[in-house]
Amino acid sequence: MKAVLSKEVGGPETLVVEEIAAPAPGKGEVLVKVAACAINFPDTLIIRDLYQFKPPRPFAPGGEISGTIEALGEGVTGWNVGDRVIAGVGNGGLQEKVVVAAPRLFRVPEGIDLVEASALLMTYGTTIHALKDRGDIKAGETVLVLGAAGGVGLSAVELAKAYGCRVVAGVSSEEKGEAARKAGADEVVIYPRAPFDKDTSKAVAQQFKDAVGPDGADIVYDIVGGDYSEPALRSIAWEGRFLVIGFPAGIARMPLNLTLLKSCDIRGVFWGAFTAREPKRNAANIDELFALWRDGKISPLVSETYPIERAHEAIAKLEDRGAIGKLVVTMA
Repeated sequence: MKAVLSKEVGGPETLVVEEIAAPAPGKGEVLVKVAACAINFPDTLIIRDLYQFKPPRPFAPGGEISGTIEALGEGVTGWNVGDRVIAGVGNGGLQEKVVVAAPRLFRVPEGIDLVEASALLMTYGTTIHALKDRGDIKAGETVLVLGAAGGVGLSAVELAKAYGCRVVAGVSSEEKGEAARKAGADEVVIYPRAPFDKDTSKAVAQQFKDAVGPDGADIVYDIVGGDYSEPALRSIAWEGRFLVIGFPAGIARMPLNLTLLKSCDIRGVFWGAFTAREPKRNAANIDELFALWRDGKISPLVSETYPIERAHEAIAKLEDRGAIGKLVVTMA
């Protein structure tokens, strides 16, 4: 079978496509024939040895997949060959077949395309956990989303609207702003590229304040970090919740006096650890996502697909912040 392999530390250009032996499922595992693998920011980090987990080389990146079950390992119940599934695999998704522990599988309902399904788990799974479990979201609140045109950002726009909130989308271009509007954003802020000097930081903070309104943002959904975080925090509401999702622009240095002045919280969101610690709550969240999808309230945007031979291009585009929605590598 074909696999995209990281054989040395480096960027997407170091990845190679090779033929390797197909794995066999062990006890409690299933073999999935991969239909599609969605690309996520951790894929850009893991090949550079910058992620929390460093698998031994050679390894295939790719953390979330969709596909069909091809074989069952010993002791697996509740699943059948041919079942359509999605799964979070950490790494190993960028290959034609992958072994997955049965508890990590989620059934894909009929009528949902497998390529689109591959874009659901990590982005929308992160966001539903962030907004519901960590953000205590309530109908009628105002949500400011940074990086609102990427896969995670668009999921935040859609889910916040599904929960009855007003959404302000922060993006870096008019093209990305249009994508956020199509996903349901009520207002769009187009901010400049970092780094910011003091005057630029103040100007961006004012942009956010003007957009969220005089009462401020009840939730700030920050998947960007860096120089963007402080201006967003300055626009937060009294007793607002600032959710830290990620920091591709760098780890922010936050003035903690602002948390006192606004009586607000800064809350971390680590969806991967949540899935391991509370699998039943995570499964309930995924069931809710499929119900929202069925009801037309969310629809993951797959903006581009790539064959496996061009997987490195998808990772490079995401790393360069050129993606709108999700980039997906297909195996067929």
